[in-house]
Amino acid sequence: MSRIIAGTAGGTSLTSVPGTGTRPTTDRVKEALFSRLESYDVLSGARVLDLFAGSGALGVESASRGAVSVDLVELADKAAGTCKQNAKLINDAAGRSVVNVHRAKADTYLLRVPADVTWDVVFLDPPYDLDEEDLNSVLRALPRHLAEGAVVVLERSTRSPEPAWPAGMERFSERKYGETTLWFAEPAQADGAQADDDDAGDAQAEGAS
Repeated sequence: MSRIIAGTAGGTSLTSVPGTGTRPTTDRVKEALFSRLESYDVLSGARVLDLFAGSGALGVESASRGAVSVDLVELADKAAGTCKQNAKLINDAAGRSVVNVHRAKADTYLLRVPADVTWDVVFLDPPYDLDEEDLNSVLRALPRHLAEGAVVVLERSTRSPEPAWPAGMERFSERKYGETTLWFAEPAQADGAQADDDDAGDAQAEGAS
C-alpha cells in the first residue's frame, strides 16, 4: 500500500486503484523524485498539476509538502474515484480544499483550461504503452501553462525514447531507476540556449544501482 512519505500528512496510507490497470510509482522512485524537487525548492507554495494521476499519489504528496493547490487529472473511472478518496484525505488534514480532481483526458483538459492558468510543477505518469504521438499531443499543450521556473517531471519506461520536447520546453535532467526513467524539463530559455544537464555524468550509474 502506498503512503504519503513526508510533510503535514506524512505516514498517511493512501487508497490504491483496484485491479491492475494502473502502474503506481514505486516508493523508491517517489522518494528520490521528491528529494530532488525539495532541492530545487519548487514545492512550497506551488501550484501543481498531476496528469494521468492514477491514485493521485504524486499530487497529494506535493500537497503534504506545501503545495497550495493541486489538480489531479484522470480519465479512468476507478482511478478517478481513488483520486477523490485520496484528495479527501489530504483536504481533511489541511482543513481546506487543496486538491481538486478532474475526470478528463490529459490533452483535453489542457486545451480547455483558460490560457492564464499556470502551474509551477507538472507530473506526467502516462501508461508505458501510451503511443508516443499521443504523449506528444499532451506535451505540446503544456508550455503555455508553465509558470516561470516551472519543473515538469515525466515518468517513462527506460525502453522508451526521449520525449519529443515541444517548442517552449526543454529537458534539463534525466534519472534512471531500474525500469523507470524520470525526465525533467522546464520552460525554454528566452535565448534558446539549453540549460546544463545537472546529472548527465551519473544518470547511467544510478540506473545500474
